[in-house]
Amino acid sequence: MADFPHARSLKAQAATLAAEGKLEAALAGYQDALRAEPGDAEVHQRVAELLEWLERTPEAAHAYDDAALAWTRAGGLLRAVAASVLSRGLRGARPKTVRTLAERFALPPGALAPTFAWVSDGKDPGVPVLSGVGREAFVALVEALEVRAFWPGQRVVEEGQPGDSMFALVEGRVEVARRVEGNARQVVATLGPGDFFGEVALVSEGPRLASVEVRERSVLLEFKRQSLARVSAAHPEVDAAVHAYYQRRLVDNLLRTSPLFTNLSPALKQAMSREFDLRAVPAGQVLLTQGQPGDAFYLLLRGQVQLSLEQPGRIVLLPELREGDVFGEISLLLDKPVSATVRTKTPCVVLRLERAAFERHVVSQPGLKGLLMRMGTERLQQTAKALFV
Repeated sequence: MADFPHARSLKAQAATLAAEGKLEAALAGYQDALRAEPGDAEVHQRVAELLEWLERTPEAAHAYDDAALAWTRAGGLLRAVAASVLSRGLRGARPKTVRTLAERFALPPGALAPTFAWVSDGKDPGVPVLSGVGREAFVALVEALEVRAFWPGQRVVEEGQPGDSMFALVEGRVEVARRVEGNARQVVATLGPGDFFGEVALVSEGPRLASVEVRERSVLLEFKRQSLARVSAAHPEVDAAVHAYYQRRLVDNLLRTSPLFTNLSPALKQAMSREFDLRAVPAGQVLLTQGQPGDAFYLLLRGQVQLSLEQPGRIVLLPELREGDVFGEISLLLDKPVSATVRTKTPCVVLRLERAAFERHVVSQPGLKGLLMRMGTERLQQTAKALFV
């Protein structure tokens, strides 16, 4: 029977010894704590780490396996996966351990992958990517992951640099910062255990959009593009899960931060999120054609688009649209043909909302409809000015 008060006391003493660099004594303390509370996943983890630091590799490998199983029983998917990966790095994880993780956390046979279309509300049923694949794919994916440890002040990724991986924060805390006007660095988010970052650069193969700096010792799981591609070749559902998560994050961030949608209720945001269609569009492709009926409302997430107006004997170029801009709303709101041709100037990522969904979710919201009407009026005024230049 577990002796919880005694175990807590032993853990506290062991943590103090570890902080003082007395590793052997700390290890003995944590092992005593385990005898008092055998199911404590955190203590299993500390025992494994101390054994590794003391270079008792075979024992450490077994201890990480035990930690992975303890985290599994506690429902800690990322911690369980990280412990399993660390065991594999020391001498190869026991296949039974990874299979146990897959049986607990992966999709059971015949189950459908979770939909991306939801707005964060604290009710996420699983962990991105890992919870969206079947058991065989889960095992292959875990075998492809890497564990990375960082200390306070270290940068995990740097804004503007090429990116080829996504990260899951297993433990610790990091800050996300972006350069703003004047090149000042502005912190835009603080992330903790269970948070993911880096998926945009991973999927789009573009540069990092922000820097991530460690604030306290952190352990992360790294999903590398090359490793994911190898696993996806045998298990296409992995690629589908990564892209579904990428799409979900884009929609989620948009509905949470865009001035267009911030005042909508969570229920309406969730309903709208199911209707958006994410599309990657190459440069030079026409999205809307002047004079044709409007078929959708667009939000530009990445890239630039060029608006042009065809007049007798000339083509008038209108101001370009950039990330965060919307288009197509004038035709839908006024029920008239598209007023200007919209062509991608660079490779773009857009969110597309079909006319029927736009009418169902947007037109029914007076505040949102009014804001779009004002934006559309401003664009029509810019068009009128361009015609008389």
